[in-house]
Amino acid sequence: MSARSADLPRAAILTLLAAAGPMSRAEIATRLRLSPATVTQLTRELIAAERLRELAHAPSSGGRPARLLGLAGPVRRALGVKITRDHVAVADVAPDGTVRNRQVHPFDARASGSLARLSGLLAEAVAGAEGGPDALLGVGVAVPGGVNDPADGVVHADILQWRGIPLGRRLRTALELPVLMDNDVNTLAVGERLHGRGRDHRDLLLVTLGAGVGAAVIAQGTVYRGAHGDAGEFGHFPVAPDGPACVCGNRGCLEAVVGQRALVEKAHERAVLAPGDGPAELQATADAGSAPAREVYREAGAVLGRAVAGLITVVDPEAVVLLGEGVAAWRHLRPGFDPALEAGLPAFRERVPVEVGSWDDHTWIQGAAALVLAAPFDTTGIASAEGHRVRSRVLADGA
Repeated sequence: MSARSADLPRAAILTLLAAAGPMSRAEIATRLRLSPATVTQLTRELIAAERLRELAHAPSSGGRPARLLGLAGPVRRALGVKITRDHVAVADVAPDGTVRNRQVHPFDARASGSLARLSGLLAEAVAGAEGGPDALLGVGVAVPGGVNDPADGVVHADILQWRGIPLGRRLRTALELPVLMDNDVNTLAVGERLHGRGRDHRDLLLVTLGAGVGAAVIAQGTVYRGAHGDAGEFGHFPVAPDGPACVCGNRGCLEAVVGQRALVEKAHERAVLAPGDGPAELQATADAGSAPAREVYREAGAVLGRAVAGLITVVDPEAVVLLGEGVAAWRHLRPGFDPALEAGLPAFRERVPVEVGSWDDHTWIQGAAALVLAAPFDTTGIASAEGHRVRSRVLADGA
């Protein structure tokens, strides 16, 4: 094995131990799908380089107890960034997913000079990180739109009014660190794969519900991105040919029917809400027992359930996870969602468990940082040269 070809498994071993804590060589081999001989060789080299050290024996139920391996020094972290139309959330994220020092900055993505302001905010965050830039592996960025690939980072985001913005190149120049970015729902999927349900499910469907509707597919342990990085634009799945106009220019897209703005507009049409009321007032009205408000949610839940049934039929996941600010009203959406999902699945399809996750900016930031923290495990090459830069920082002395 050449030194360059060994970079990936060496970095993966170090990152795995940083994320999960001490473990035996056998467990490392199982978790990383490496041969025991390869793990023995590489860990011997890492011990000689004083990057790993042998610890106490693991408990044994019989036979020779295995030695645990642990890190011999500190490990670098990642900066996670979530960009929205009106704010930027930034935090320092450890390899085990712990989110620290979260900061939220007002941000107008549509204003003149917004990219310069973003670069400045992130430069300050990098400089202010504990240990400074040297303590970071890189910066992961989640954006609400399409990204051609995580390494190049050219962004197309209608909600931000960004078209063809070379954000990755701009941030790499400003921050002098590896920068990886992706659609925000894809970053959630990477985070789930690294820290959450994806550790137990190699085929997982994530659906996000809020101002828009998104989806991400984990297939055989890898986030499916499509030919142009646009896979998962579930919000623009057509559900009503004569439906309301969507921000994408079409009519009757899923998010134009079940997104928060659509629900509020429908509630105003039915005089459920007072002028100026928004999503919070609609949920509060439903929580208070209003039958018309609950019917708005039930109808939306039914449309969403049918659409999710279609996705399940196509991608065949082990489980479905619902996330996003819209799940706060799940108890009102569920009466429409559950029967529509059941009716929409073919008879041969077994019932797929649907889990509703908690949501806040921590989740998005953790997912963004996971783009960087997962680079040492990247066998697909999607992270390209940026992934190699991350792995080089993992392997660097004092990392």
